[in-house]
Amino acid sequence: MYAHRIDRLQTSMTAAGVDAVLLSVGTDLPYFTGYEAMPLERITMLAVARTGVPTLVVPELERPRVKLDPAFEVRGWGEMEDSIGILVELVGDARLVAVGDQCWSGFLLDLQQRIPGAFWQSATPLTLPMRMRKTPDEVAALRATAASADRVAARLAEEPFAGRTEADLTVWIEAALREEGNEGLSFQAIVASGPNAASPHHHGGTRIMTAGDTVVCDFGGRMGGYCSDTTRTFMVGEPSESVAGAHAVLLAAQQAAVAAVRPGVTAASIDRVARQIIDEAGYGAYFIHRTGHGIGLDVHEHPYIVEGNDLVLEPGMAFSIEPGIYMPGEFGMRIEDIVVVTDNGVDNLNRSSRELLSVR
Repeated sequence: MYAHRIDRLQTSMTAAGVDAVLLSVGTDLPYFTGYEAMPLERITMLAVARTGVPTLVVPELERPRVKLDPAFEVRGWGEMEDSIGILVELVGDARLVAVGDQCWSGFLLDLQQRIPGAFWQSATPLTLPMRMRKTPDEVAALRATAASADRVAARLAEEPFAGRTEADLTVWIEAALREEGNEGLSFQAIVASGPNAASPHHHGGTRIMTAGDTVVCDFGGRMGGYCSDTTRTFMVGEPSESVAGAHAVLLAAQQAAVAAVRPGVTAASIDRVARQIIDEAGYGAYFIHRTGHGIGLDVHEHPYIVEGNDLVLEPGMAFSIEPGIYMPGEFGMRIEDIVVVTDNGVDNLNRSSRELLSVR
């Protein structure tokens, strides 16, 4: 699989006139090699030329962790060696060098100083078309971790909320994700209650949840390196008429946007579907973020489902559909599913209830 990805990358490099690609910390490296580097001050970097075998330059103390197939060479470097010099030798007389977006600036600046005659650009135009279209194996990994998040959501609906702090429920969610088979978290879980729920990225604190609160729970884990991300909104006790009405609008918008996903439409058009329903109901000013983001090895990656993104959706693209309504000082709510574009429509990877579930 990784050799095939390198072949495709080298083909794209040749077509674009790129002489060398350098990929360091971040998810491009495991995508192309299967190896996830520790984010250290010691440089780990994959050097790929247009032809030939790529070389992974790695600190010698990390080399025992590296298990690559024969499509790669591994060059360990010791504490007293010039790691940047090794990469300079590998790049050689390259004139156009593309660097992964998640490369640390310190690494890049050192390389630019040592290779002053090269032109530099982002590697994203080369890597993005590959990473954005998931293979069946990648979709299977996304499906597995989405199912684990659904199991956590179902368990949450049976948990007591009243009398607990947001932080306590956050800890419970993160433990449940691991219990459901995740090897780690895709991000720190969000638990936002009452007026805190009007802040989309609020992190759970000392506020004690009480009757009358909406509670936004946004969480996800990782399986095989691939992320899940789902959001459900719960109600402590019974909802008021205004909360129930807003949630009905939100659910209609989220479901309409999911149903609109298919090959040949633009990312912006999906955002428009959700936003129009919320606008027409009078909540437009309170939907304050994009409708969705891509997902894979990163919890946020391309494609982004937002006005102005005229990218045409294609089979294999995976992203969230997560409109929200946030009333400052009062309440907030969001519903989020991960979907995959299929040959003739959409596959929703999440199955848990999207209703405003009343909890104790």
